[in-house]
Amino acid sequence: MAEQDRSTRTRSWVPYSLLSPGLVWLVLFFGVPMLFLAKVSLSTRKNRFTGELGFDGNLDNYQTAFNQFGPQFARAFLYAGAATVICIVIGYPLAYFIARYGGSWRNRLVGLVVLPFFVSYLIRTLAWQNILADEGPFLSILKALHLVGQDFALLNTPWAVIGGLAYNFLPFMILPIYVSLEKIDLRLLDAASDLYASPSAAFREIVLPLSLPGVFAGTLLTFIPAAGDFVNAALLGSPKTTMIGTVVQDQFLVQLNFPVAAALAFILMTIITAAVLIYARFLGTEGLTV
Repeated sequence: MAEQDRSTRTRSWVPYSLLSPGLVWLVLFFGVPMLFLAKVSLSTRKNRFTGELGFDGNLDNYQTAFNQFGPQFARAFLYAGAATVICIVIGYPLAYFIARYGGSWRNRLVGLVVLPFFVSYLIRTLAWQNILADEGPFLSILKALHLVGQDFALLNTPWAVIGGLAYNFLPFMILPIYVSLEKIDLRLLDAASDLYASPSAAFREIVLPLSLPGVFAGTLLTFIPAAGDFVNAALLGSPKTTMIGTVVQDQFLVQLNFPVAAALAFILMTIITAAVLIYARFLGTEGLTV
């Protein structure tokens, strides 16, 4: 009996032992840095040239972050939200086509989706900078066809930033949606057809609900990094399209204002976390596939 109890206790600890490497990793490389960042956000900069800090529980950094950089926060969430919607509009039909009609070409088509990842994020964005330039190939064709005016410009506009975000994060939307769609049992659609449901009704009542976990995962994988991105705003935008990621990068690496930069980072994480929780409340995470 004692041996059986000992065996039961051993088995009860197995899941925790399997989780321990991941928990140690999170504590060391997420928890500890977050505590350090929290301390920095409550410190005061003693020397603006060296970035020397003194911890004194200073909450003025958060007030400065809200008062001075509110427009950058608004633009970050607006641009990230617009890019996420564009990714859903483009990514869902593409993922549906691959999952439903890809056949033996599925793996090749998925490979094409992830192919841009073989090129540096920075290089891809620089390429779009050349494509969208006033004398670039895209606008040159539109102007030659007299579809836009000669003074029409895309580079250094909000649309260029949103387009760059959508392009760079589109695979993060396609892949989880594809996984959700690929798991759907096609016999459900056959059953719906036997019950005289139209293809649109079958899609609306079966495919769409079962694929929502993929949409949820794709939205998170797209919106969260897009909201904190600074590369697209720096290369495709202008000072009028600055996002909060650009401000954090500037405060950390250029201004050496570590307390304000840390406060900005914490505010950004808090707002994103609240938005994700609200989004999950309405869409739900049951059946999440990634």
